[in-house]
Amino acid sequence: MRGTRGRRSRLRFDGWIAGVGTSSGTRVVLGHWQRSPFGPFSDVMIERADGERLLLAPSHRTADFVRGTYSFDTVRVVPVDVTVADDTWTVTAGPLVLSFTVGRRRPAGVLLRAVPGVLAARPAWAALTNGPAHLLPTHVRTRGRTGERRREWYGVRDMRPVGVVSAVFEGLDLGVMAPVEPPVRFGFGSVPRKPTLTRVTTTVEPGRPSASR
Repeated sequence: MRGTRGRRSRLRFDGWIAGVGTSSGTRVVLGHWQRSPFGPFSDVMIERADGERLLLAPSHRTADFVRGTYSFDTVRVVPVDVTVADDTWTVTAGPLVLSFTVGRRRPAGVLLRAVPGVLAARPAWAALTNGPAHLLPTHVRTRGRTGERRREWYGVRDMRPVGVVSAVFEGLDLGVMAPVEPPVRFGFGSVPRKPTLTRVTTTVEPGRPSASR
């Protein structure tokens, strides 16, 4: 019964994660969630060249959940809007204006796209692709422990390379596209070093309450 209750308490998010670097040293991670326990929403995680980690979230509810799962120095609640036209994504999130294009799938993306959604939603699939399968790039981890004693699994379903990036933060141009280097430090893993758009089904299991009170 204990295991059944644990499975029922898991939260599932289905959508896309884009990770891009810029020549200014700022790295940006977009989460675009078409289905989630909070309804559709998008959020942006930014790590600046000086190491500051910033979360831009569209509501206090989503901000509280995301910062409870990951680590940030600053959290701002701002409107986050994402539009997709053909292969161009445009993001406006408070002080950030970001646009990027995506290219044709590489072999790993073709293989991952064939994964059935039901399989990708299972933590066992995330465990299979974590490291030993070598389907995913260096620094990418598909399972681990996060803040507030939570467990998290990323079921990867598709990957496409990012082609061109334009980004402005607080009125300053962040420069041209660059690798996501050094890796971002929000959670237990980073996004691919090469800017990438990834489709994922993310499962979060709330942490068990501490035995000591």
